[in-house]
Amino acid sequence: MTNTRPLIQVRNLKKSFPVKNLQLKAIDDISFDIHEGETLGLVGESGCGKSTLGKMLLRLDTPTEGEILFRQRNLLHIPSREIQAIRKEMQIIFQDPYASLNPRMTIQEILAEPYEIHKCARGADKEEQIDALLCLVGLNSSFKGRFPHELSGGQRQRIGIARALSLQPKFLVCDEPISALDVSVQAQIINLLKKLQSDLKLTYLFIAHDLGVVKYISTRVAVMYLGRFMEMAPSEELYREPLHPYTQALLSAIPIPDPKLERSRTKVLLKGEIPSPVNPPKGCVFNTRCPFAKPICQTIKPKWKEVSPEHFVACHLFDPPASSSLPIYSES
Repeated sequence: MTNTRPLIQVRNLKKSFPVKNLQLKAIDDISFDIHEGETLGLVGESGCGKSTLGKMLLRLDTPTEGEILFRQRNLLHIPSREIQAIRKEMQIIFQDPYASLNPRMTIQEILAEPYEIHKCARGADKEEQIDALLCLVGLNSSFKGRFPHELSGGQRQRIGIARALSLQPKFLVCDEPISALDVSVQAQIINLLKKLQSDLKLTYLFIAHDLGVVKYISTRVAVMYLGRFMEMAPSEELYREPLHPYTQALLSAIPIPDPKLERSRTKVLLKGEIPSPVNPPKGCVFNTRCPFAKPICQTIKPKWKEVSPEHFVACHLFDPPASSSLPIYSES
């Protein structure tokens, strides 16, 4: 990805929410780039801050600290009256197609709404664009008069995708777009997203729990835990040679449909429960569950460092000269 320009640049991003007299750290000092035409997969356990991060990239939520640059413009310094114009280039596909579509509106009204808000099409031109959107996501004009409750889950999510594409954006946040769908439909939606990305030159932030899906669709993958990035690398490299103990634990939990391989591979087992983001552990936030934790992990926050080209990790086990002290997980 080094040969493409960063479309999104995030620097030292933080987000806290007040909880009584305390601060809940949802995002804690994250920096990364998303390059034009790529898919950055974002994985982690529920509550780690994935959706909050996605919303901040679209200015649907405001960071406590840090910078978010879109095409070299800092979104946090753009006046509110100008944000609407920027949002034509940045859209979101929501997780739940049952909740993200207005049940009182027909499909035609749902797809017409972005054009009316942004005043970019009307009359026959708007009708043509709605028909083209439906065709783009594998539906036809006969769906225009239906209500969301008359559609299946997969069809509703196709409408959600069509709505996100209506203003011809360049960047899409896909916030777990298949987790609410039947397994038989998930592959169809993933293949549709890949085709749309190729045809329309789209850039994705793809948030998900399913590590198999993330490997299939992502160019690079970032692993998140308790508001921080633990590791980020090209997809094939991350799955072939994960470095952070948390990444190793996640990948070792993926079942393999081969009993011999399943029995022979090394598994990384985590102890304890996820700490509260209101009172995260000092030092490395993963130290309370890490099977390889050292005394330094309990007091000093590890630096976000590049250990090989485009492969970043935040772990004291990779501070020189201790880089060989961590057993490497392998699927074989």
